Amino acid sequence: MIDKLELCSKASSIRRHLGEDVSSPINIFSLAQSIPSLTLIFYPLGKNISGACFRSEHSSLIAINSAMSVGRQRYSLAHELYHLHFDRDSASTICSSRIGGGNENEKNADQFASYFLMPPSALYEAIHRYQGTSGRSLSLEEIIRLEQYFGISHQAMLIRLVEEGALSSAEAASMQSGIIHTAARLGYDLSLYRPSPKERQMTVLGHYICQARNLLEADLISVGKYEELLLDAFRDDIVYGEEPEGGIVID
Repeated sequence: MIDKLELCSKASSIRRHLGEDVSSPINIFSLAQSIPSLTLIFYPLGKNISGACFRSEHSSLIAINSAMSVGRQRYSLAHELYHLHFDRDSASTICSSRIGGGNENEKNADQFASYFLMPPSALYEAIHRYQGTSGRSLSLEEIIRLEQYFGISHQAMLIRLVEEGALSSAEAASMQSGIIHTAARLGYDLSLYRPSPKERQMTVLGHYICQARNLLEADLISVGKYEELLLDAFRDDIVYGEEPEGGIVID
């Protein structure tokens, strides 16, 4: 396994490459869409697969299991970015839903994802705000505040906190229930803990959509074929112009 310092450096380099600093919380979905040749697919992939990455010379594809919680989807996308940028042993990777499982390469991708979403310095400062100089273990409420701040799943947060010595394994095991209720009581939006809405669980974003448009504008495909390609990508909204009557007010 690649050592943690190198994986942290890789995570920082990709953050900078995508125009972000090395410590702030990020909108990983927007960042991924800024990669020119990348197609993102969101689709329910069952219980055992979190995502997949397929690379070729001219374009790449990342699939994310949209039936998992949004927090887990964010983690899965960060995991797949490792395969996209650093995994040169295989042109395709299908990833298990179990964090910390699989071969050495999968463990590297998991560690990268954790550092990418929660840079060590930022996480240390956030933990220190709660612990002060006492060094006490974090409460469930404090952990929920942390995962909401970084936008990461509860399980991924617990695993990272155990790694950092902020929680014991026994303490983490005792914090597996009451998450949504506690988050609601703290006033948070609960979407981080839930799958994407049904109407958004199947969609394609990025390179594929742009390439279909380029083919149409170059007269290489008909309007009918263009619309067929979009419908195959679950983009009925583009084909049928689905929008509330009178349009949407853009502030």
